[in-house]
Amino acid sequence: MDKRKSYFIGVDTETANGFIDEEGKTDLSQSLVYDIGWSITDRNGNIYLSRSYIVDEIFFDTLLMNSAYYAEKIPQYLEDIANGKRKISTFKNIFFQFYRDCKKYNCKAIFAHNARFDLNALNNTLRYITGSKNRYFFPYGVEIWDTLKMSRDILGAKPSYDRFCKKNNYLTKHKVPQNRFTAEILYRFISGDNDFIENHTGLEDVEIEIKIFAYCLRQKKKMRKKLFEN
Repeated sequence: MDKRKSYFIGVDTETANGFIDEEGKTDLSQSLVYDIGWSITDRNGNIYLSRSYIVDEIFFDTLLMNSAYYAEKIPQYLEDIANGKRKISTFKNIFFQFYRDCKKYNCKAIFAHNARFDLNALNNTLRYITGSKNRYFFPYGVEIWDTLKMSRDILGAKPSYDRFCKKNNYLTKHKVPQNRFTAEILYRFISGDNDFIENHTGLEDVEIEIKIFAYCLRQKKKMRKKLFEN
């Protein structure tokens, strides 16, 4: 580990315990995490450590998993567990391992795509497992960055992204359609691979979110340099 570098930790979760509200909308405010992945990275997107866990207490609760947003992936998870690709752990062990990794690398910030969702789901799960004895998953004092907001700020002002979304109809269903900023669409733009399909599993999704994170930081640096030169 180079102490001169700034390190960041990217995290992604997959959840259960969502439900349909009275208006027929999916309510994910009570989500519980069954799959979590994270990686330590620098501002250039180099990865120094990665971890992936299936949450024992949630994944093997059949009633909870019936409400998983991507329940159709359960057979694949079971296959991955059987062949050793996925590691099962208690949420308590996951909680402490995340803290140790964050502290070891003195992470400047934690980032996620739509970070509020992951933060809420991780806090929900910690409170559910510990009976609210522990309430906050992320270490105190570490900044939380949202690559969704970063992308809107950076790519929302980029004509090439606007053209890309309009050409491919990557638009919202609002009365006045807006460009979409899902991780899948952003990665398609950044990578040039317009056939890319997001995996919707913890660690695999972190890997593309790191690409988005590094891209946004590069663009921001270019913007600062351009302003300075002018």
